[in-house]
Amino acid sequence: MTDVLDPVDPVERTALLTAALRAAESRREDRLYTDPYAARLVGDAGPGLVAEIREATFPPDRPRHLPSTPDYNAIRTRFFDDLLQEAVQDREMTQLVLAPAGMDSRAYRLPWPDRLRYFEIDRPSVLAFKAERLRGVAPRVAHTTVAVDLTADDWEERLLASGYDPRRPSTWLLEGLLYYIPEQDAHRMLERVAALCAPGSRIAADLVNSSALTLPHMRALLDVFAGWGCPWLFGSDEPEALFGRYGFDVEAVQPGEPGADFGRWPDPVPARAVRDVRRVFFVHGRRR
Repeated sequence: MTDVLDPVDPVERTALLTAALRAAESRREDRLYTDPYAARLVGDAGPGLVAEIREATFPPDRPRHLPSTPDYNAIRTRFFDDLLQEAVQDREMTQLVLAPAGMDSRAYRLPWPDRLRYFEIDRPSVLAFKAERLRGVAPRVAHTTVAVDLTADDWEERLLASGYDPRRPSTWLLEGLLYYIPEQDAHRMLERVAALCAPGSRIAADLVNSSALTLPHMRALLDVFAGWGCPWLFGSDEPEALFGRYGFDVEAVQPGEPGADFGRWPDPVPARAVRDVRRVFFVHGRRR
């Protein structure tokens, strides 16, 4: 696999952007969640990152054609918050893995059962930056960081050495990952994760469709990420089949559909049969 993202002083811009958007959401009166650590994680970089995305998304001289990134991020965060919290209510569920972890603070801001082991996988520089920004803040769960790049050949071994037990059910969140890696690497990632998941394990991820990578009206947003050195590279029109190929029975919901709206999605949601439209999916399900 090739590098997913280029590090920037020393963390990835997309991880910082997510933290910046979460900080902004936490300041809204109608916020969908509160992340008290997001502003601390993003620091002074936040306003500039959000401004660049907002300039591309909300052009001053014409109607918006791109998805509203702030609303999307808020819905995605809340959707996966709720899903993870629901998954760990199963008393057999004792392991949770975030891959990659980025600037996520769920280990610190959400309640978790005492039986849970919470693993965060990401590059050493990312985890070191995050630890420094959260110095003095204690996680609310038995928390283990695995400092290894997900492009490495041995990240599975590093996870196992950190105490992960592939014989026990686990929940995996692949948030902000799959569309940044080439198609063959996305397939390989799902294959590798599946090999670590006992039957009944849970998986969740976000994924764009193939048209989101090529439609002319997406260009302004795609150019921002490409300019940051992290272009969108992979999408799928059939996420159920994609995950099913690796032993996961999943469903895919689009922002704005029931269960993934929270009163915040501003755009129509086209039926799955409609072609040549941009889509994003929240995929979730279980290992057969």
